[in-house]
Amino acid sequence: MHPINKAARIAGAIYLSMVFVAPFSMLYVPGKLIVRGNATATADNILAHETMWRLSIFGDLTGQVIFISLAIALYRLLSNVNKTWAMLMVSFVLVSAAICFLNALNNIAAVILFRGGEFLTVFDKPQRDALAMLFLRLHNQGEFIAEIFWGLWLFPFGLLVCRSRFLPRILGIWLIVDCFAWIALSITAQFFPQYYQTAFAWLQPAFFAELVMMLWLLIRGANVKALPAEVV
Repeated sequence: MHPINKAARIAGAIYLSMVFVAPFSMLYVPGKLIVRGNATATADNILAHETMWRLSIFGDLTGQVIFISLAIALYRLLSNVNKTWAMLMVSFVLVSAAICFLNALNNIAAVILFRGGEFLTVFDKPQRDALAMLFLRLHNQGEFIAEIFWGLWLFPFGLLVCRSRFLPRILGIWLIVDCFAWIALSITAQFFPQYYQTAFAWLQPAFFAELVMMLWLLIRGANVKALPAEVV
């Protein structure tokens, strides 16, 4: 197998592994356990399913490690196209991962408050539950900040795909559109939170760019026949 094609398929496989981690940690567990506006019900849910909650935190951290690994794999694939843009892509991923690593502390703090302990006896249970909900809200806000970088890394990624010759240009353009969709979603979350879900629904077509890119890398790989003879 040609080295570039091999690098493309490795990147696709790493991309695929995120699918098995991110939805569980970011969508399923919060949607199942967090009751918006009800600290007591949220506390009861998390304490009754504490192992699931901790697995979601672990999954979130694991997802960031995979994200960094993906950035390195894509750098190996695309750095020959333009090293500066490839380094910028990796830099945005590292910033995003750092934000999410720190943001995980908010979920850890929430479960500590829900459980209580000797050093927390100065707070009664309703106060602890309210403080824990504050940390859950902060975690949510941290994700909105991370969304900016979930978008920004796609811009250099998309440009590299467009210029690569061995990957479809249309996918690169789609990734760039996806970049601006994530940024628009983050801005909506900060300034017009009441429209966040509506914006998310409308922007879904743009978000599918990464899924299609993942499948292309994994199944089709790189079209090495489109490369100059000296590269092949």
